[in-house]
Amino acid sequence: MSTIFYARVSTADQTVELQEQQARKAGYNIDLVIADRGQSGLSTKLIDRPEGKRLFDLLRHGDILIVRWVDRLGRNYRDVCDTIQEFMRRGVIIKTVINSMTFDGSTTDPIQQAVRDALIGFMAATAQAQAEATKEAQKAGIEHAKASSEKYKGRKPRFSAEQYQLVLDMLAQGSGATEIYKATKVTRQTVLRIKNDPIAAAKMLARWN
Repeated sequence: MSTIFYARVSTADQTVELQEQQARKAGYNIDLVIADRGQSGLSTKLIDRPEGKRLFDLLRHGDILIVRWVDRLGRNYRDVCDTIQEFMRRGVIIKTVINSMTFDGSTTDPIQQAVRDALIGFMAATAQAQAEATKEAQKAGIEHAKASSEKYKGRKPRFSAEQYQLVLDMLAQGSGATEIYKATKVTRQTVLRIKNDPIAAAKMLARWN
């Protein structure tokens, strides 16, 4: 049995190392790290990503798959649900770093299966909605930066694009400011600022990038 951590990063500001570090701090003992870099989560299926395909080839019965959140496993609601169900049919256990969720196919009770599948569907739908909202916020930030003729870029953000994304992810799952601060090392004040106006935070990142 192996414990495999899968990461996907889409920008230069995001790092696989940070995601792996967060997983290890959450208590996971990782045997192998597999990562796709420069891959869009909204446009590419997991199995169509170079390392995603490798992940499908490697996973066996009894293996544990660790991901930061379920959005790493597909480009939309259907992809995420299908991928998790496929891995569970193989006997793979899926665990998330955020909120420490666990999904496996060991239960044979139909009621428990229904509850599990409903939770997977809810989380997948939430992940897709959050990803689309983040994309729109970033798009608005980039357009604003391009349209602005002012040389002064304003205050430099004290958070990276990856920290910004992680804050949004955890806010979407109902995490509090203190919990997010501990996970991201972003100040509570910054967490609240991103929560209250994610588009303004995206614009700030765009101006400096």
